[in-house]
Amino acid sequence: MTIKTIGIDLAKNVFELCGLDVNGEILLRRRVRRETLLRAVREIPACVIGIEACTGAFFWQRQFEALGHEVRIIAPQHVKPFGRRQKNDRNDAEAIAIAVTQPRMRFVPKKSIAQQDIQTLHRARRRMVNHRTALVSQMRGILLDRGIAFGQSITRARRMIPEIIEDLENELTDLCREILSSLLELMTEIDKRVQAFDRRIDQIFRANEACQRVGRIRGVGPKTATAVIAAVGDGHDFDNGRHMAAWLGLVPRQHSSGDRTILMGISKRGDQHLRTLLVHGARAVVRTAAGKTDRFSQWVNELRERRGTNRAIVAVANKNARIIWALLAKNEEYRPAV
Repeated sequence: MTIKTIGIDLAKNVFELCGLDVNGEILLRRRVRRETLLRAVREIPACVIGIEACTGAFFWQRQFEALGHEVRIIAPQHVKPFGRRQKNDRNDAEAIAIAVTQPRMRFVPKKSIAQQDIQTLHRARRRMVNHRTALVSQMRGILLDRGIAFGQSITRARRMIPEIIEDLENELTDLCREILSSLLELMTEIDKRVQAFDRRIDQIFRANEACQRVGRIRGVGPKTATAVIAAVGDGHDFDNGRHMAAWLGLVPRQHSSGDRTILMGISKRGDQHLRTLLVHGARAVVRTAAGKTDRFSQWVNELRERRGTNRAIVAVANKNARIIWALLAKNEEYRPAV
């Protein structure tokens, strides 16, 4: 019998392979090390290879496809129901192979090297922003412990902390001023790095035609546009815009049974960073829609009056996600409602 599907449990050094025939019978079980994995896969005739979405998955996807195989990347939560008995590499590879053969299974969109580069840029920027936020919180805590308080705003922190350090009338000691000055200097250095990342994102945005088309949508700027391209590419992995919005976690979480339908808050699945960008952009749209008379603004204002500001924000983010899919999958230009 011919191997039709292979499940590979990815790891750092040791990989487990499980091959199935067209009837789901196991024809291959093999354990290989990292340096011999490609040679082992090259010896197998072209088939479908399933791997879990994890660190290195997109690298191995490109390597296996170069050998003539069809690669499908599957989310770990979709593999878990097919695992049997105890958890180990052998059973995990078998579960991946079985999960990949399911007719209605959803797979993770593949990424090119260019998409991974953009994603790396966004992750590095987010890391710097998180460090800066933690640094500001620490400085506020130090000052609050000395009886000095100011509002929770990074702009206010940039303005107030230098003034507090230079104010010799307060009760800060020389050592405390020295420590705060050092932390403030570090925050300034992080600001410069964040600005450098922002300039790089703007360069990618201006150089990418798809980003330019997506960036014309209200509530979508360079950061959101580049993050979308990095995450979904051309959008062909989704059947329609509703599926993409659901993948991003912008649809209600359902807990229904029988004739009783219960819709809860949004599911918050998928890419948290991209969902956050879409929601922040939608918040700006809802805030600035008041007083405007175009059809889209009228819809936003009516929705806000009827359902509240927060639901209106999520609805705008959902609509923008669907519009983005239409622009990417159908290669169209954005036509705003007038």
